[in-house]
Amino acid sequence: MINFVPESGSASLAMTPREQIAFSLDDPFFAENLFDVMPDIVFFVKDKDGRYLVVNHTLVRRCGRRSKAELLGCRAADVFPAALAASYAAQDAIVLQGWRELRDQLELHLYPNRSRGWCLTQKFPLRNRSQQIIGMTGISRDLAAPDQEHPVYARIAVAVQHIRQHFSRPVSMTELVALTGLSVAQLERNFHKIFSLTPRQMMVKIRLDAASALLTDSRDSITAIALACGYQDHSAFSRVFKATVGMTPSDYRDLCQPV
Repeated sequence: MINFVPESGSASLAMTPREQIAFSLDDPFFAENLFDVMPDIVFFVKDKDGRYLVVNHTLVRRCGRRSKAELLGCRAADVFPAALAASYAAQDAIVLQGWRELRDQLELHLYPNRSRGWCLTQKFPLRNRSQQIIGMTGISRDLAAPDQEHPVYARIAVAVQHIRQHFSRPVSMTELVALTGLSVAQLERNFHKIFSLTPRQMMVKIRLDAASALLTDSRDSITAIALACGYQDHSAFSRVFKATVGMTPSDYRDLCQPV
């Protein structure tokens, strides 16, 4: 929450320590400096109109810019390709209109050098003391390497390998339970601890990794790629692809073509 310094100091007597700190801060965006030293996290603050107010160096680099000044005051449409910008603006609207927060949104990001990167995105509204939404903040954290020291890593790795080998068809939780000897609850909990993903998110990631490679390196039809990656039809594939990547498979293919 962003608050404003009161005109007199009398109000501070009724404040909690947290509120006193918030009121006394010279810069409510002090966390910017912390996020600047985290190369695996994109951090930003936007105003009610979707313009960047605060960004970290990671976002600057991944947008192919040289300085923060080049992003401040920009909207998504000023920074990203049209298809991606529309998707990000739609996400922002969900938050800025107060419909819901975005938590652990699995996304495949396409960077300026056309490399791909998976992340989990969180977006939250920022409210004033009257609880009116005046902006939003968000982070996108790169998926980290799996925790291979976890006690059940070997069993979860078997499940992941099974998904990789059979992503062209639906893989049921029953199969994964039988392979690992874990209950459904144990499987889901340990999947998240080791990979920061649910089994379903892992299935989506593996399928879309294969699909994005085919879209980039082959001339197979969208329908053929959908079927090869375990989707029943073109429509189902396009829906999941756009929700995760921010653009349709056709737009992604066009964007990844050599200039």
